[in-house]
Amino acid sequence: MSQHLADRSHPVNGTPQKAHRPSEWWRDAVIYQVYPRSFADGNGDGMGDLAGIRARLPYLAELGVDAVWLSPFYASPQADAGYDVADYRAIDPMFGDLHDADALIRDAHHLGLKVITDLVPNHSSDRHEWFRRALREGPGSPLRERYHFRPGRGVDGELPPNDWESIFGGPAWTRVDDPEGTPGEWYLHLFAPEQPDLNWDNRAVHDEFRSVLRFWLDMGVDGFRIDVAHGLVKAPGLPDMGDPGQLHLLGTDIQPFFDQDGVHEIYRSWRTVLDEYPGPRIGVAEAWTADERRTARYVRPDELHQAFNFHYLRAPWDAAALRRAIDSSLDSMRPVGAPSTWVLSNHDVVRHRTRLGGGLERARAATLLMLALPGSAYLYQGEELGLPEVTDLPDEARQDPAFSRRGADGDEGLRDGCRVPIPWTPHGPSYGFGDGGSWLPQPPTWATLSVARQTGDPASTLELYRAALAARAINPALGAGDSVRWLDAPDGVLAFRRDAPTGEAVICVANTGGAAVDVGDLLPETAYKLLASGPGADGTEVPPDSTVWWQA
Repeated sequence: MSQHLADRSHPVNGTPQKAHRPSEWWRDAVIYQVYPRSFADGNGDGMGDLAGIRARLPYLAELGVDAVWLSPFYASPQADAGYDVADYRAIDPMFGDLHDADALIRDAHHLGLKVITDLVPNHSSDRHEWFRRALREGPGSPLRERYHFRPGRGVDGELPPNDWESIFGGPAWTRVDDPEGTPGEWYLHLFAPEQPDLNWDNRAVHDEFRSVLRFWLDMGVDGFRIDVAHGLVKAPGLPDMGDPGQLHLLGTDIQPFFDQDGVHEIYRSWRTVLDEYPGPRIGVAEAWTADERRTARYVRPDELHQAFNFHYLRAPWDAAALRRAIDSSLDSMRPVGAPSTWVLSNHDVVRHRTRLGGGLERARAATLLMLALPGSAYLYQGEELGLPEVTDLPDEARQDPAFSRRGADGDEGLRDGCRVPIPWTPHGPSYGFGDGGSWLPQPPTWATLSVARQTGDPASTLELYRAALAARAINPALGAGDSVRWLDAPDGVLAFRRDAPTGEAVICVANTGGAAVDVGDLLPETAYKLLASGPGADGTEVPPDSTVWWQA
């Protein structure tokens, strides 16, 4: 399928190199998310770690990605899988130590891979020294000003300070005892009680995180993915929502605890830190906003570099809906000069093979469509193997705090299903994940989806990803730019052309309908098929749930 690529690649360490914009690598980068618990286990304890990731870096270089994003590996009691950080400058022993992190970063750079680390600034762990001292010292402590401590309402302060709900279920407030043992103030936690929200009105919080940024930049990381980037600043006075269904409003309206204008001052400050270092070093916002125009505010020229495109992730497998999401994304980012990002799966959502319906064929087609769009693409570990969501985990195996607080309700409480350790071989106690089993049970069918089983099979999903990323790396009509040229196509079909300044052009056709379509009238006579997401794309016909690239 990729025979036209061979003569034009210029590999370094076996990896085709991009033909465009090396100094602004992040604009069209393909970034691979590693969830450290579930990628590779280097010491055989059943839990993934930095040594395991380091040993598998050549696989990622061969896959053809540009960067690796690592979910949190900091010292943490693991109440929320590491998103409750007790020490932002230390590695949790379950993952290794700072020497392991240093070696991983060095090896990645040697292989031509950038490294992006997760940063969690909205909240800390309740085991963080700041919070522990705040509890010990009681009301009036300066440490309590670094969090949101408030007296309760009611005659004896027995009611929460406001009506905000936790994203994980239940009230967003927990009451603490004063040092002498009497019921005292309440503290805010938009997520689990073990994750108290930091107060970004306090300058000490600003100073601390600028220091944390420099610590990891000095270690050599190339950027940060910023967790809950939209949540740091709360509305003055912490006003009531007045709506018992407030959780269902997330992503549709600006909330008093999300997407407040004050967050942008923080990111302008962080941008000055990032710009102190060569690279460039980048910031990526996990920002759930009401619309794409609000998302674009996070990536203005003096703020961050990228923001996750959750509006595209939420789009169904429908040509009209996808076109609207693509147009609105590109139109929103173009005025601020930032690239759009595209993502189908991550550690917080149901894997797209399952979420989109239609099985593996549709998932492969969605991926090939995404990788043809201008901007940066994010891949989640295991999607290149075609892994489905694991929906039948036993309750006793689940570790997601959303499950324990809310139960399995639709997508809520099901994040464990996308976090099951990935299979490397068709044999062994955990399909090559490690010698000591797996912290979450793996389906027996995953033997056939393992890296070893798929490698070298031209029909496999893994080889499709490798071919697509190789084409994208050397073809300037893919990835770069900020627009698409739509072509007239039948209902249920997306067709667009990407033109490079150097003259190359690629036509992408995705068929979301239920019947095959012939698109010969969209193609120039000299066009040849570059890549197809599945079999049956004969001549100029595109089967249902398929995407085809043509070199034009």
